[in-house]
Amino acid sequence: MLIIGLSVIAIVFIINFGVSLYFYKLAIERGPKDFLQGNEDLEVSAETLEYFLEGDWITWTKEQPFEAMQATSFDGIDLQGYFLAAKEPSNKIVVFAHGYLGNAFDMGLFGQYYYETLGYNLFTPDLRGHGKSGGDYIGFGWHDRLDLIEWVDLLIEREGENSEIILHGLSMGAASVLMASGEKLPEQVKGIIADSPYTSVYDLFAYQLKRMYSLPDKLFLPMTSIVTKQKANYSLTEASAINQVKKATVPILYIHGEGDTFVPTYMAEQLYDMTKSEKEIIMFPEANHGESVVMHRQLFFETVTNFVRKVTSDE
Repeated sequence: MLIIGLSVIAIVFIINFGVSLYFYKLAIERGPKDFLQGNEDLEVSAETLEYFLEGDWITWTKEQPFEAMQATSFDGIDLQGYFLAAKEPSNKIVVFAHGYLGNAFDMGLFGQYYYETLGYNLFTPDLRGHGKSGGDYIGFGWHDRLDLIEWVDLLIEREGENSEIILHGLSMGAASVLMASGEKLPEQVKGIIADSPYTSVYDLFAYQLKRMYSLPDKLFLPMTSIVTKQKANYSLTEASAINQVKKATVPILYIHGEGDTFVPTYMAEQLYDMTKSEKEIIMFPEANHGESVVMHRQLFFETVTNFVRKVTSDE
């Protein structure tokens, strides 16, 4: 009976490890992610889809003379970013953080407004595991938080100590800037905008595991977290935006769509509730994941404008 019991335990462990390794390769290891194709939770309105794929922001982004910048992460990964100087001299800089499987230039969706209307300098990096940045895994914001601070330090060195910086992230990028909020940020960082963020990587995976596969998180995610720690040097539980915002000292604006089924709206509400610094939150009716900027464009950018003007100087 002992041998049988140990054999069963060994078999269960092997199966659990194999499934966890599969989930790591599926979601975290760098590479194509076919599992998201046809995901109903990512469906947006026809109007939004058209703007995402054919909006004037795409042509605008391609026409801008972005300057490539390079950095090396704390763990030796080569990072790539792009800087666009404002039309008129300005000490204002927005640092973007794109979403899962995206790249630096996706944030032209927001950058066009910051540049043309607000007169900001733009900086948009490829997060590790994306675009032209190195890395064989996706950081889901945890290591990216330190990469963003590295970029901020370089921008201050380049643009001057009087720089005023806004961190603006979307989805995974939103979680990245929130995770950065709990670190000791340079005083030049004046505010953070988080559009459609998740509370932690574990929470996000648990939600998606149940929604997409009808599987309980307690059965597989603890082992997946161990695999992730071994392969990418972070665990699913430590990669927590909600723990970081408890330590935040800079103002944070939360944006979320009330119709978001990919990253549920309650996550933004939980983050807002736990934030210790000055904070604001706005929910946009019917908007799915990342859709608010298109469905409610005027109010979206009015909210962004009011926030950044409040937290920066009028110079």
